[in-house]
Amino acid sequence: MLLASNRWRPIAFLAASCIGSGAPPDDYSFEKAQSFLKTYCQACHQGQTPAGGFHVQQVSALSSLQSDGQSWYKLTTRVKNQEMPPKGAPAPSLDQIESFSEWTESSLRAQACAAGPSPGPSPIRRLNRDEYAATLRDLLDIHLDIAHPLPEDGAGGEGFDNAAETLFLSPLHAEKYLEVAKFAMDFAAKEYKSRTKILIAAPGAGVSELQAVLKILAEFLPKAFRRPVAEDDIAPYVALFQAARKQGQPFEGSVFFALRAVLVSPHFLFRVEPPNRTSQPRPLPQHALASRLSYFLWGSMPDELLFDVARAGKMHDPAVLKELIARMLRNDRSLGFAQRFIEQWLGTRELTGDKAPDAKLFPMYANDEELRGDIRFQPILFFREILIQNLSLLNLLDSKHTIGTSNLSKLYGVKLPVRQNAQKQPQWVDLPEGTGRGGLLGMPAVLAVSSYPYRTSPVLRGAWILDAILGTPPPPPPPDVPALEETQADTAPKTVRERLAQHRASPTCAGCHSRIDPLGFALENYDVIGRWRIEEAGKPVDNTAELPDGTKFHGPEQLKAILLERKDLFIRNLTHKLLGYALGRGLTFQDSCSVEQIVTKVRENDYKAQSMIEAIVLSVPFRHQAAPPPQPRTKEQKSP
Repeated sequence: MLLASNRWRPIAFLAASCIGSGAPPDDYSFEKAQSFLKTYCQACHQGQTPAGGFHVQQVSALSSLQSDGQSWYKLTTRVKNQEMPPKGAPAPSLDQIESFSEWTESSLRAQACAAGPSPGPSPIRRLNRDEYAATLRDLLDIHLDIAHPLPEDGAGGEGFDNAAETLFLSPLHAEKYLEVAKFAMDFAAKEYKSRTKILIAAPGAGVSELQAVLKILAEFLPKAFRRPVAEDDIAPYVALFQAARKQGQPFEGSVFFALRAVLVSPHFLFRVEPPNRTSQPRPLPQHALASRLSYFLWGSMPDELLFDVARAGKMHDPAVLKELIARMLRNDRSLGFAQRFIEQWLGTRELTGDKAPDAKLFPMYANDEELRGDIRFQPILFFREILIQNLSLLNLLDSKHTIGTSNLSKLYGVKLPVRQNAQKQPQWVDLPEGTGRGGLLGMPAVLAVSSYPYRTSPVLRGAWILDAILGTPPPPPPPDVPALEETQADTAPKTVRERLAQHRASPTCAGCHSRIDPLGFALENYDVIGRWRIEEAGKPVDNTAELPDGTKFHGPEQLKAILLERKDLFIRNLTHKLLGYALGRGLTFQDSCSVEQIVTKVRENDYKAQSMIEAIVLSVPFRHQAAPPPQPRTKEQKSP
């Protein structure tokens, strides 16, 4: 039962693998947790050489919840994911796992909040590919896919590609950045708007070349570096300009040669915040906060207004921040934020790859590029409209509105009230009663990404709801789970539900499937690309379901009603995701108090979308820097 692992979610405060409240049983206690550990953990984690270097004695005292919370989190996550005890050893039931993990997480959350919220780490991170492209676009005023040659960035942190944990600089990145910087500056040198924006001075009557280039650099560098610059910052680029001139290059060519070096500077490629040299947490410096806000909501550098607010020292004013947030969400650049967040949170970005519906089985999808675009952008535009209109976030679970086009109307088999003069343009429309299309669960992008390319899967859809919507992912399946039985040519076709019966009958699989499958069964009227169907394999679709607690329901509308009863579980998960995205790092258990405070503020504001964005931006982790870790004392310091 090894404890050592780097695969753990340190702030998953929710039920282990089912719809639940996330609250521990009233009669659960520290003593019961210790009994659980002795029964299922102590055999491997005791003695002189405990497995994984973890000894149960480390967490045997109540005070260890505060002094060694990290071990408790790792332990709980391994238990929840059923990674321990090891195969062949006596294992706890799912109910035991849930009771133990819910009590542990609730206790650790209480410990983390005892001293109030605290800022977490703020690691240096490279601009990811999207951020790099957007920053070049805004800095140079060029509009093309400038960063296409760059490698794709992997997900980290809370599942997003802007996480500092994965944004390292490889030799390939360095080579590509040099290539892109040259291309970008060559393009800007020929583009009238870019030249006008960059070349704000030139040698002329009473103006020397040095004076002109100093003026250009003094304007350009603070924008590129997203902070004020000193003479020492400017000097290397002046030297590059002068070197180019000595080689016979013209004035403008020498300027662009120097600026090309700016685009490969660590101050441009990385988001670097001034270090906190005090012994206490402190408010983030003004320009650093402006950058955090702009890369959160725009995925790009601050604009002139944000720079002006930072120079005026107003970035920490809550009233100013709220005005800035509303303005930034209305700006077209917020579409990029909506797309990056939604596609990674929901997993719909994968529809352009391995999760794309099978072209032979679903030619309607494969052969219609407009329809594919409508399907992909529907949840993105829906989320952005909720933000702009400051509607309730519960619309994501169920809504009387959607984003409609004539293509989606045809796919649904439902007449959507789209404007006749713009039928192919995405529009915010009222949904007719009884369509089953309200919220994310009625959208083809979600239904496709939670299916196999060739058939629906109640298991995938149920697991998707537990993970993406409720933040309670089920444990991974055992490695020896057999594939679903295929229908033989000489037998009657079986529905997916009938074929799943073999898994649900297995004692090894039944516990998890009884929690996962019902959520997916309720969505079986939707095929892989979201069309409504009433038959499968020649039989009526069975969309009835029952949760382990005996709750019976059928169809998407009753499923959404059940999810709305657990709305705070959903809001907590959405907060967790958005805060992790905003901070660009994985959350730690110290962030749990901030998560709870944000959830409370959103609840108090009737779940309004902008209240969540405001609460995240005003939170301690977003606006503050942690104190540096204490340095070990040297031998000289230890001497009397």
